[in-house]
Amino acid sequence: MTTLTVDGSVELTFQDRDRTRPYLLLHGGGGVATMAGFADLLAERTHSRVLLPTHPGFAGTPKPETLTSVAELAHVYVAMLEQLDLTDVTVIGNSFGGWLAAEIALQHSPRISSVVIVDAIGIEVDGHPITDVSGLSVAELRSFSFHDPSKAPVPPAGTTGPSPDVLALIGYTGPAMLDPTLSKRLGDIEIPVHVLWGESDGIADPEYGRAFAAAIPGSTFTVLPRTGHLPQLETPEELLRALLDVSRR
Repeated sequence: MTTLTVDGSVELTFQDRDRTRPYLLLHGGGGVATMAGFADLLAERTHSRVLLPTHPGFAGTPKPETLTSVAELAHVYVAMLEQLDLTDVTVIGNSFGGWLAAEIALQHSPRISSVVIVDAIGIEVDGHPITDVSGLSVAELRSFSFHDPSKAPVPPAGTTGPSPDVLALIGYTGPAMLDPTLSKRLGDIEIPVHVLWGESDGIADPEYGRAFAAAIPGSTFTVLPRTGHLPQLETPEELLRALLDVSRR
C-alpha cells in the first residue's frame, strides 16, 4: 500500500502490484474491495504492473472539499501517472470507475494508450435510465448487480442501507449519477476504447452500454454472458479473457 500526494493537496492511497506493463484499475461505488481480487488476477496472468487506488473519500480516506466532480478526479489520476512517470498505461474502470476512465481519456494524456470501460454509468440514454441505488436495501442491490446473486460477497452483519462508499460516490456524481454533457463529450476521445458489459446488468442495462460505446468513435462493444454489473467479482476469468481478446485486435 502506497500513499502519494498529488497536485499538491490530494492524498491518494493505492495498491501497487509492481511488474511491467502498467494498468490503472478504477473501482466503482462498491469500493476498492470490488476490484482487489481482479487486480491480483490481472497481475498474475499478465505479469503487469497493476495500480489500484482508493478514490479520495472512499473507505474513510481524506478528500479535499474542492474535489467535487468526476472530471476533477480524472485530472488527479492523470497527475498521478505524471508523478510516477508511467507510459503506455491501460485504464480499466467499472461502474463509476468506467465513467472516470472515460473522463481520463478525455484529458488526452500521452501517458495513456487505451481504456477499457466495464458497465459504466454517467450518460443519459432515453428509455434506459440508471437504477437509483441510493435507497436500495443490500438484498435489492445484490439482485440488480449480479446475474447470480448467490455470488455476491456477504455484507458485514447489521448492514441494511447504502454503504459510506455509495455516499462518497454521490459526492462526485450528484444524486442522479450522470452528466448530461458526457455523451456528447465522449466523441472527443481519440484513443482505443473497449466497452464490456454484463448481459444481466440491472444497474445500467446492455442497451445503455451500447449507447455508451456508440458515443465513442471507433470503440468496440462486447457483451459478457451470465454476468451482471460487476464482472470482476462475478465472472473474473471471463472478464480477463475478454480484456485480453480485445487487446489483441
